[in-house]
Amino acid sequence: MATATNSNPPARDARLDFRLQSEHKRLIEQAAVASGQTVSEFVLSRLLDVARETVERATTTQLNRRDREAFLALISEDSEPNEALQAAAERYRRRGG
Repeated sequence: MATATNSNPPARDARLDFRLQSEHKRLIEQAAVASGQTVSEFVLSRLLDVARETVERATTTQLNRRDREAFLALISEDSEPNEALQAAAERYRRRGG
């Protein structure tokens, strides 16, 4: 059974332009050659790697062991919702939630 493949890569419909020092450009060109990529492929792959790491760091909270244990203990407690939480739930239900 053959599977359909998308032979058309996603359109490159955006552009990013910036200026840099000549020595930086030469270094990037050398790195691209050393990695067997075009300059565009090299720069795009590295920028995307750093962008993903930056977004992950900015959107992820890491707890130390003590704080992790405290958090897990709190969410595993069988406690009744307080008045503020009950009121919020009621407002949510009244709005059609």
